[in-house]
Amino acid sequence: MWPLDFCILSCSDGSSFPWRSCLFTGAQRFIKATSSSRPASMMPSGPPPRVCWASVVFLLLACCLLSTGAQGQTYQLRVEPKDPVVPFGKPLVVNCSLDCPSPGLISLETAFSKEPHSSGLGWAAFRLTNVTGDMELLCSGLCNKLQVVGSSNITVYGFPERVELAPLPLWQPVGEQLNLSCLVFGGAPRNHLTVVLLRWEEELGRQPVGKEEPAKVTFMVQPRREDHGTNFSCRSELDLRSQGLELFQNTSGPRKLRTFAMPKTPPRLVFPPFWEMETSWPVNCSLNGLFPASEAHIQLVLGNQMLNATVVSQADTLTASATAKIEQEGTQEIVCNVTLGVENRQTREKLVAYSFHGPNLNLSEPNATEGTPVTVTCAAGPRVQVMLDGVPAAGPGQPAQLQLKATEKDDRRTFFCNATLEVDGVTLHRNRSVQLRVLYGPRIDRAKCPQRLMWKEKTMHILQCQARGNPNPQLQCLREGSKFKVPVGIPFLVLLNYSGTYSCQAASSRGMDKMLVMMDVQGRNHVTVNIALGVLAILGLVTLAAASVYVFRVQRQHDIYHLRPRSTRWPLKSTQPVTVAEELS
Repeated sequence: MWPLDFCILSCSDGSSFPWRSCLFTGAQRFIKATSSSRPASMMPSGPPPRVCWASVVFLLLACCLLSTGAQGQTYQLRVEPKDPVVPFGKPLVVNCSLDCPSPGLISLETAFSKEPHSSGLGWAAFRLTNVTGDMELLCSGLCNKLQVVGSSNITVYGFPERVELAPLPLWQPVGEQLNLSCLVFGGAPRNHLTVVLLRWEEELGRQPVGKEEPAKVTFMVQPRREDHGTNFSCRSELDLRSQGLELFQNTSGPRKLRTFAMPKTPPRLVFPPFWEMETSWPVNCSLNGLFPASEAHIQLVLGNQMLNATVVSQADTLTASATAKIEQEGTQEIVCNVTLGVENRQTREKLVAYSFHGPNLNLSEPNATEGTPVTVTCAAGPRVQVMLDGVPAAGPGQPAQLQLKATEKDDRRTFFCNATLEVDGVTLHRNRSVQLRVLYGPRIDRAKCPQRLMWKEKTMHILQCQARGNPNPQLQCLREGSKFKVPVGIPFLVLLNYSGTYSCQAASSRGMDKMLVMMDVQGRNHVTVNIALGVLAILGLVTLAAASVYVFRVQRQHDIYHLRPRSTRWPLKSTQPVTVAEELS
């Protein structure tokens, strides 16, 4: 069917018909109902067919009759259902009925495909086979030769074909604004259609759906740390409850949001600035303030070598630890790189690899016999300056030597070798030491082992005799004639029979040394002791007697006496304490 708006425009040549305004009003209604469902690219060219002219003539007659009927219309033409809400693409039966005693022809004008359904006196029903858009239906009929018109507005509804949440970024920084877009495909009427943004089941916002196809609705959110791993989705709501229907909902599939937080500070890289070649050294790199730290990645690179690091994630800290070995001398670069989400932090540092051989400290005779010559040599690699017991070598890379004749005093003597190497303006030090052992025979120390001892009987004493030698000698003191051995170096109780001459011998595989020790043990004097005990006993008895006399005299001085008036008949006499007590009572 050709579009009616084309027909109307073809007819509107500016002729001054008295019903032209009515014609344009009807055309505008028709254009409004059909323009949304027919693109301009489908507009035909050339003269309109006869059906177009028929539609124009019908509208012209309807407008003219409408004006005439409006002036004297007393009867009503009802259109049922009144303002129906119809599913998109479904058929609809429209009934036009006229309450007129002698009704005439009843007709229905619509842009939808129609067919007669049934009819009777004063009514006619039409079947609309495919309702695809909102439109005003116009029924007209004749009553007493007057035109009577009725109308009903069709509202078409349709569920959205689908609703989608636009893809989320792979990673979203915490605290930065994020636009989430919901896409709605289809759905009508749009003025009853809204979109809701959901975080899990929590509603974050809702907005009406525009008329574009597909409709795009954007929400702004500010993700938090706790939103990491959260599902977001969109839900469309077609609310037709005001039309006597229901609230129709459709939810999109969820999308998971991954949030992250990364500090502005670079990683902390810990390593020794100077590395000796062919030696394993530890490397440690860490970064605090990561979220989620468990999903961050860390790499350690030394030169062109990726280090096999052990990574530990704890709270908001990520740490990588590794050991590395350098085989090339010179300056190397070490890099620590931490990546989380779409951001990374990196630290680059320089280190110097060096070769420091030695020092090597050697003795020509580690165990030299007393009197033999010994040579001490300290040597190191190129560019290394050595010093032996404070005496420097002739120059870098040259050895230092010391020669001596081994004596008893050189036993356990320690020699020190110090080596220094200049690396990148820094002096590195390394030390070595070695001990010389001199083999010599045993010697008893005469200063610590007296040749004559005078001790009292039954007293505790220590025989302070010592012997030295290499190897260590065994020292023992035996009484001549009896082979009685007295302890050496430990306390013991001296008895009277210990008196005598003792031979102290120190023996080892290198020989023997001996000396004589006279021990004189003096016994105790028992007569003197008995006299002393007798004197003490007499002194005790005298002291006891004196104390008894003193107590008796003190007691006599405390007796009580009373004086009576002089009497010629009775002489003065002593009164006993008991009698005094009776008189007083």
